[in-house]
Amino acid sequence: MSPRPTAASRTDVAQLLKRLDVPDKAHAGGDLAVRSPIDGTVIAELPTHGPADLDRMIGEAGEAFRAWRLVPAPKRGEVVRLLGEELRKEKEALGRLVTIEAGKILQEGLGEVQEMIDICDFAVGLSRQLYGLAIATERPGHRMMETWHPLGVAGIITAFNFPVAVWSWNAAIALVCGDTLVWKPSEKTPLTALASQAILARAIARVDGVPPGISHVLVGPAAVGEALVADRRVALVSATGSTRMGAAVAPRVAGRFGRLILELGGNNGMIVAPSADLDLAVRAIVFAAVGTAGQRCTSLRRLIVHESVYDELVPRLKKAYGQCAVGSPLDAGTLVGPLIDKRAFDGMQKSLAEARANGGTVTGGERVYAEEMPDAWYVRPCLVEMPQQSAVVCRETFAPILYVMRYEDFDQALAMHNAVPQGLASSVFTTDLREAERFMSAAGSDCGIVNVNIGPSGAEIGGAFGGEKETGGGREAGSDSWKAYMRRATNTINYSRELPLAQGIRFDVEG
Repeated sequence: MSPRPTAASRTDVAQLLKRLDVPDKAHAGGDLAVRSPIDGTVIAELPTHGPADLDRMIGEAGEAFRAWRLVPAPKRGEVVRLLGEELRKEKEALGRLVTIEAGKILQEGLGEVQEMIDICDFAVGLSRQLYGLAIATERPGHRMMETWHPLGVAGIITAFNFPVAVWSWNAAIALVCGDTLVWKPSEKTPLTALASQAILARAIARVDGVPPGISHVLVGPAAVGEALVADRRVALVSATGSTRMGAAVAPRVAGRFGRLILELGGNNGMIVAPSADLDLAVRAIVFAAVGTAGQRCTSLRRLIVHESVYDELVPRLKKAYGQCAVGSPLDAGTLVGPLIDKRAFDGMQKSLAEARANGGTVTGGERVYAEEMPDAWYVRPCLVEMPQQSAVVCRETFAPILYVMRYEDFDQALAMHNAVPQGLASSVFTTDLREAERFMSAAGSDCGIVNVNIGPSGAEIGGAFGGEKETGGGREAGSDSWKAYMRRATNTINYSRELPLAQGIRFDVEG
């Protein structure tokens, strides 16, 4: 380890924000102190928004929607195409800002911006593919079809761990669908939100006919997010965060009959079967479990290993864990950056204490750099060998903890895998075709993401992202997820001189 991890100064942050066209008044002299998890120092003080600001933003977004919905979808796609172009120009600057503000290593910060670029490319193509169906009708001389129309104002709530990518999954698709945006980022990572909004503003300025007010950023505590969720003018709420947050959001939106996309907790498992390629498995396990310091919703948290390969696999994992460099995410060679804050560290230590009380054997998990950076929370990723899947294992802890357990037969492994409340991402390592197919079948994994011979962490934007059970059931990004951002109309056209009724009903009347 280096004697003191590299940190970013407030001047560095100010220069990045200036390059990204964020005005000084947006990040100075305010009441919200933003701290970098790299060293815990304050890097900006943002003015926060209140109820009047929220009312104004939703009002402006609603007014913009009335014009934006009439803009042809391919022209809306042009705005998103130019957003992708601007992101390409600023990938390094925005990626570095993500690293400074969220604490993920620089390669992951850059990768997050690349994900934004990728979803823009996807959404541009989608802008010419918002297809409806031609539907067979039982009535002669009639045609039946479905059409899709813009929905309204989309409220987007994002978490600290993917401060810009998750916004882009929603924003790029919502914009081509004809919706307008109000974004409430995590109060831990608002600078990247302001930067993304400024980059979007560049793209908008390059297209004629875009109404003002199609996108807003709402900076403030949870209370302003709650007000956004409750507002009847917000047609769709897409919320990413904890299961606890989702349990509060869902009834508020349902109570006013709004649309809802929830992306909540994940307690992701991997089964390692007797036939697994262990060289492949070790690499996949380590990245999935320790990447982003275990602070991904798709992080690997439960490893279910067949007893015949357990004694070979676990020592190899311990060796690989020992080679994971912990340090500043700005330093070359670092693989594990800091936890977001002290609360995350305390939660990790509480879970490890409970695991030990349940008979678990812990390797790693201790704090590092406490003297050099007392306000930052670096930890060694840890393996916890558990005698069974106890309550602490069934509860998601947002930290680099990997619980390892044995199994005897595949039925037992599947039962263990599915016996948690969350249902986001899953994985099996096997070269047995029957096991692989069963894992992907209706009788297999109960998650929204089901992988074979690849870890559960991360996903490509071409597929729908989301999960089942307490993960919330929402889907974002690819596939047909765009339908959540639009409303469907079923149309029937009568081009005959008759008026047959459906189901053969006769209702004769003279006019």
